[in-house]
Amino acid sequence: MPIAGVDYPKTWSQFLEWFHSEDACRTFLEDLRWSAGFTCPKCSVVDLPSRSTRGRLVCRHCKHQASVTAGSIFDKTRTELRVWFAAIWYVTNQKHGVSALGLQRVLGLGSYETAWTMLHRLRRAMVVPGRDLLQGEVEVDESYLALTERKAPLSAKGRQSNTTKAMVTIAVEILPKGFGRIRIKRLDRGNQENLQSFIAQTVAPGSVVHTDGSGAYKKVSEQGFDHKVTVHLGSDIPAHESMPGVHRVASLLQRWMMGTHHGAVQPSQLDYYLDEFVFRFNRRKSSSRGLLFYRLLQQAVVTGPVTYGSVVA
Repeated sequence: MPIAGVDYPKTWSQFLEWFHSEDACRTFLEDLRWSAGFTCPKCSVVDLPSRSTRGRLVCRHCKHQASVTAGSIFDKTRTELRVWFAAIWYVTNQKHGVSALGLQRVLGLGSYETAWTMLHRLRRAMVVPGRDLLQGEVEVDESYLALTERKAPLSAKGRQSNTTKAMVTIAVEILPKGFGRIRIKRLDRGNQENLQSFIAQTVAPGSVVHTDGSGAYKKVSEQGFDHKVTVHLGSDIPAHESMPGVHRVASLLQRWMMGTHHGAVQPSQLDYYLDEFVFRFNRRKSSSRGLLFYRLLQQAVVTGPVTYGSVVA
């Protein structure tokens, strides 16, 4: 387990002391990426590298030149690592997240597109591959999100927009007191195939899956789950009381979309915003924001490159 003040900065003042230069940031990334020693990406030999005048790491065996940022979300970035580190610290320390405009203002970035792309790169690093499945009692239900799809300006009145609805399915661990972890995924259709596939990929076998009386869930028990069904039609108990987890999360998600991002989330980018919301919700009780900075930076150096063009496309 990483130790505060030893493996990662504990406070903002300590952050400024640690990452005062590009070389300090690059050295920290090297230790994070190659904790067992530099591994050549070409010949896979583990050995101390030599260094070129441009700060590249040169393998002593095959003479391949490597960079600590190559193959990561920092690949070919023109933004200084000091700015990237500050962005990650700021993003992880804001409880309700930050918009691209807010990040641009705080860091003094030259363009909105730079801040927007930085956030999208970080969102792609917020999902840990092979993460644990939800366990115990898990509520599962669908919900709809209202999204504002902006279009190019067509007249002197300015930019026009359309409001669309996107279907998402939500899974929430129910604890004796409160809620545990969550998972959220966008669905094209709320049919049996999509919903049961989501449950199989999200919930551990043997868990209790609590759903409403929709026919799309009728074969849940055949997948190795204990299926708990609550029929809302004609019931005296409101749905938000019989299944409080999914309704609370759906409400918080819509509020986050409308508050932090003002509802201006492009439908094509929704999946990555959902990843960020899940990342934040599942770490809402963390008492160490420095540890969140460290974990996100860990994922950033092993997450593949993302360009502005690929995000827009």
